[in-house]
Amino acid sequence: MHKSGTWKHWRLFLIALLAIVFTFGIVTGCAPPDPDPDPDPDEVVEDPPDRISVRWNTADVGSYGYSVASMMVDFLNRELPEEYTVTVHPFPSTSACMRAAMDGDGDIAYTADVSMGPVWERTDPFDDLDPDVGELVHTFYAYPMETFLVVLEDNIDDYNSWGDLDGEPVFFTPAGYMNWMNMGRIFNALGYEFNHTEIDSGLTADALRDGSIMGAAAYTTAGRSLPTWWAEAEMRADIAVVNPTEEEQDTLREAGLAPVTVDPEEAFTQDVLVDEIIGVPILFAYNVRADADHDFVYQMMNIFYGAAEDLAGMDPGFGPLADDFIGMQVSGISANPDVPVHSGTAEFLQEHDAWDEAWIIAE
Repeated sequence: MHKSGTWKHWRLFLIALLAIVFTFGIVTGCAPPDPDPDPDPDEVVEDPPDRISVRWNTADVGSYGYSVASMMVDFLNRELPEEYTVTVHPFPSTSACMRAAMDGDGDIAYTADVSMGPVWERTDPFDDLDPDVGELVHTFYAYPMETFLVVLEDNIDDYNSWGDLDGEPVFFTPAGYMNWMNMGRIFNALGYEFNHTEIDSGLTADALRDGSIMGAAAYTTAGRSLPTWWAEAEMRADIAVVNPTEEEQDTLREAGLAPVTVDPEEAFTQDVLVDEIIGVPILFAYNVRADADHDFVYQMMNIFYGAAEDLAGMDPGFGPLADDFIGMQVSGISANPDVPVHSGTAEFLQEHDAWDEAWIIAE
């Protein structure tokens, strides 16, 4: 009994001792470091610099403009100085993202040459425009698109010209999109009734089959890529392309809308019953207001100029940009030469001997 009691007392003593040592270790190990015994009263601790947020407005997440904007923004965020952060912001349509930027809700807007004239002339769909901050100006033209018309294959015998769709219910791409505006100016130039029927773009094949629309506008990027919703539609319906007649093409040329050809095998996976597609091109852009920072725009132009080949490797729609970056900027401005050009773009073009003295530098 005596030995057992002694051992019990020693065991309790050892446990208590270990607890004290353990507690002491925790306390000393977690203790904050001693303050600087001799602080410098004149030392200034700088806060990290605030980043400049640049909001890049695009059309909805299903649009081609949204998908490629993500690629371009990645290049900018890698190459721009650290004080900038560029983010993508989708809107219901191209026109909506343009209006938002002009009202100050965004800094760069997805647009096209077809819309820049109406912005400054206050014509449809910008006849009621009253921007809170200012109008968009020429900045960066990125790729061409080619707009054309499609019908159901079963109905192709009834459609031998674009005039055969005069006044017919047609889905001319979502209202407010640049290709919708392009088809509007095409039908206006041809003197045809523009009877647009708005549908969910994902239901294009169904609408053609059930007869709620008799035709639909389609478009390629750089003569190759179809938008996602058309790539899906052609998998669900047999379709055929309707080309304008030679007379219609002449009328379009006289109106300054020169038709181009697209290889149907580059665009579609099925036979669309034509050897070549005749479409009317537009140049898509990412434009800013005149008050956008000069250095940012100038750096953006130089970054994309240096990255054009890489962009083309990621998406064939950038092929024409890689082939002639400067020429695409000149073409985009020349489509609406009375619209001012951002000073950063102007400096970039002047350095490449591509500036036209007749153009206006935005102020």
